[in-house]
Amino acid sequence: MDFLTLFGIYVAVVLICIALVCKYSGHQQTPLGQLLGAFTGIVSPWIPQWLQSICYRTMHRLFHQRNNFFLYLHLLLEVVVYGEFTYEVFGFCLDMGSGSFSLCVPYILLALKSCVFYLCCSRDPGTLTKSNLSAQLKIYQYDEKLFQQGVKCSTCQLVKPARSKHCRVCNRCVQRFDHHCVWVNNCIGAQNTRYFLLYLLSVCAMAGNIAVLTTDMLLQTVLRTGLLHAHYIDEQGVQQPAGPLFIIQHLFLTFPRIVFMLGFLVFVFFLLAGYCLFHFYLALVNQTSNEWFKAKGHNCQHCHPYSGHNCRTSYNPFRGFYHRGILKNVGEIFWPLRPVQKKEN
Repeated sequence: MDFLTLFGIYVAVVLICIALVCKYSGHQQTPLGQLLGAFTGIVSPWIPQWLQSICYRTMHRLFHQRNNFFLYLHLLLEVVVYGEFTYEVFGFCLDMGSGSFSLCVPYILLALKSCVFYLCCSRDPGTLTKSNLSAQLKIYQYDEKLFQQGVKCSTCQLVKPARSKHCRVCNRCVQRFDHHCVWVNNCIGAQNTRYFLLYLLSVCAMAGNIAVLTTDMLLQTVLRTGLLHAHYIDEQGVQQPAGPLFIIQHLFLTFPRIVFMLGFLVFVFFLLAGYCLFHFYLALVNQTSNEWFKAKGHNCQHCHPYSGHNCRTSYNPFRGFYHRGILKNVGEIFWPLRPVQKKEN
């Protein structure tokens, strides 16, 4: 099996895994989720019914029931990446004269990420109970479009405060509900959104930092071995200069684990960077991803072209109804709002 075939299989496996997460994590509106749904509809007639049933039960258990699978998978991937970085890249970088501090940065980021990851997993996201319901009802006003006053949760039998939602996975209502994250096995709500944003930022920084150090190590290897000026004999016996493809294949054969690790980190970085920017944008406009998707699909019954009624412009998905200015919006993430207590005379 040649290099291009092996690399193509590697890319296909990564993209399929990403598409599965997009489809079964509850956001079927994503392009990858829609593409996978169309592909599933085409191939399903050719798949035995018993195999479809097993796949469905497995996916339902992984993505729609509380479990620690992705939490353990997340930790396993970290161990593999940091093990490979420490075992091979760290030593090469030291030999090439890289600074000790720059090589310690990935481990500092790992420590910071581990702290916010633990807080994101363990902190209550803002569960609504009978004891705190009256206070939570005072925090946000109802917009009477996405959130109507007096609506009761059919499962919890509690009046739903504005911006709250019942999580099917955790079986609880959460204040300022954003989404349920399978990677931390917890809901993201009013009380832990700040930890989730810091978690995303730290993971992006880790992946980017290790990718840069690894790329620098490979580039230094190419420069020091003179591969840029090397030649090889092709199948016709003609001497050819070593081009980019030849150099990549040489690095892959010489450092296969390092090249695979670098490819994985690049995928993770760009995937999480986009996701991280999306959530930071939502924080700046004081929206949750739940409100974003609901606003995009909002179809007001009064918005008939001949009704003369227009929904407020705040219902476009680019600005939330609860937008209070960038500084206040960000402050609300890191210092969640509490009900205002009236002073007694």
